[in-house]
Amino acid sequence: MSAKVTPDRVVGVAALVVAALAPLLFSTYWVSALLTQMLFLGIVAASLIFLSAYGGLVSLAQVAIYGIAGFVLGNATTGGDAKGLNLGWSPWLGVLAGIGVAVAIGLLFGALASRSVGIYFLMITLTYSVIANLTFGQVTDISGFGGISGVPTPGLVGDPAENPNRLYYICLVCAVAVYVLLRYIVRTPFGLSLQGVRDDPVRMASLGYNIPLHRTLAFGLAAFVAAVGGILFVWWNGHIDPASIDLTATIDVLVIAVVGGLYRLEGAWIGALFFVIVNNYSQRIDFIGPRFHTLIGAIFLVIVLVSPGGLIGLWERLLSVLSGRRGGPEDRKPVDLGHAEPSV
Repeated sequence: MSAKVTPDRVVGVAALVVAALAPLLFSTYWVSALLTQMLFLGIVAASLIFLSAYGGLVSLAQVAIYGIAGFVLGNATTGGDAKGLNLGWSPWLGVLAGIGVAVAIGLLFGALASRSVGIYFLMITLTYSVIANLTFGQVTDISGFGGISGVPTPGLVGDPAENPNRLYYICLVCAVAVYVLLRYIVRTPFGLSLQGVRDDPVRMASLGYNIPLHRTLAFGLAAFVAAVGGILFVWWNGHIDPASIDLTATIDVLVIAVVGGLYRLEGAWIGALFFVIVNNYSQRIDFIGPRFHTLIGAIFLVIVLVSPGGLIGLWERLLSVLSGRRGGPEDRKPVDLGHAEPSV
């Protein structure tokens, strides 16, 4: 059966084609400084949106987790006079270590927070973020406030300064893979039961589902996604320090997710693109430059008031107007996944 052609799919395919041809269509600066950054920030935001849209859990720990992956990578692969443990491992072994440690800590974080919801879950994950920031800032053996510089990249990546297109395409492949993986998982029995936990945890518990376990596994999966974003960030930046995962960075990722659309995975990359463009070009305006977060906060407030579903919500409203459909605002609801029943 052929796939139905919808405006969403047409725009999605067009965006993917433009992304694939980006090095031919845009300047090197745009590709290396903006689009590559958009891709890995979108991956981190997608981990937050996955938890929010399908688990009903808004996490402020995603930046801390991607920072943990980055710091482990830095400690494992650097050598010589760099700060940290200087273990001198191969870059790919460092990647496995970074993702593995981040997922393990994510599962621990998830297990501790899995019995809370709403504002309580939000505050617990914010505590995780603060703990991670202070730990890497004060424990000089693994970082210190100066951070870790000179993190080596694999030969496949090369030097991002000399060959920015390599890292861009690696980030693009990772972003597409993350999107496909999450879209697949939310349609599996685990994904469908997770949405049941989101909608009515009491009923799901009465049916025999282990609510804390579902939330813990979801948090672990989100940690894996965030860790991938952290690895890409360190390759792109060549440096990581506690300021990379401070409260400002945590709020930035939340803003990206909300502005893009907290109920659609696509909103992660739309919000990230909007964020990096506004951040880059507002810095060139004298009276805005140092006040970027005031500007993005005002934009955030306007978008939340006008469209709770973010930019994706505005797009869905436009489609509703053009098609003549009426009803409740689509931007307040998660993606419709049909009526499939979860299997026990």
